[in-house]
Amino acid sequence: MIKSSMKDLEKEQKQVLATPRMNYGFLSKSLFVFMDLIYGRKKTLSKFKVLEIIARVPYQAWESVAYVAITHTHSVPNFAQRIFDFVKESRLQQDNEQWHLLILEELIHKKNIRENFLKYRLLPQIIALSYYHISWILYVIKPSLSYQMNAEFEDHAEHEYMEFVNEHPELDKESYAGDFTKEYGSFDTLSDLFRQIGLDEQHHKEESLDRIKHPRF
Repeated sequence: MIKSSMKDLEKEQKQVLATPRMNYGFLSKSLFVFMDLIYGRKKTLSKFKVLEIIARVPYQAWESVAYVAITHTHSVPNFAQRIFDFVKESRLQQDNEQWHLLILEELIHKKNIRENFLKYRLLPQIIALSYYHISWILYVIKPSLSYQMNAEFEDHAEHEYMEFVNEHPELDKESYAGDFTKEYGSFDTLSDLFRQIGLDEQHHKEESLDRIKHPRF
């Protein structure tokens, strides 16, 4: 993850808001419509938390397939090494999404936001499991299909975070002093925190699109 200054984060936000969303495919559109039906169109911390629960699973699916590939190609060390490098790269992205999730959970607790167990605990796990298998199957069929779906998901998340900050100017006055600043970074305001998370999603999108153009193995 690349950390940016407050000025750079504001610039990145403006660029995202001025950029149209990607032309999402059927699977991505279906997921986003389903999310809006269940959780509403309004952007909330709880809805973002659900997004982050789902966001990790494509990287887990790719890692799973890659380890199977390493098992079958270890007799060709150079090729197996390239696969393992891909695993490490995916794990970094997965870890970054994990920090997003932990930070959102922390904010939800601090703000005493009440959540329905079925909607915000059980159902997200079911959605994530389904998304995992779809990502896994698409990757086995053709990796670029899974990368494209992830790029669309990350593009959606990137815009959602940046629009959320734009819709809530009061976040510029709310300081952030979380428990994960050592691991994720410190930010003066919640606005900058969410801008950085949105920028992370942009980087993940770009990495998935780059994998389509330049396959790792």
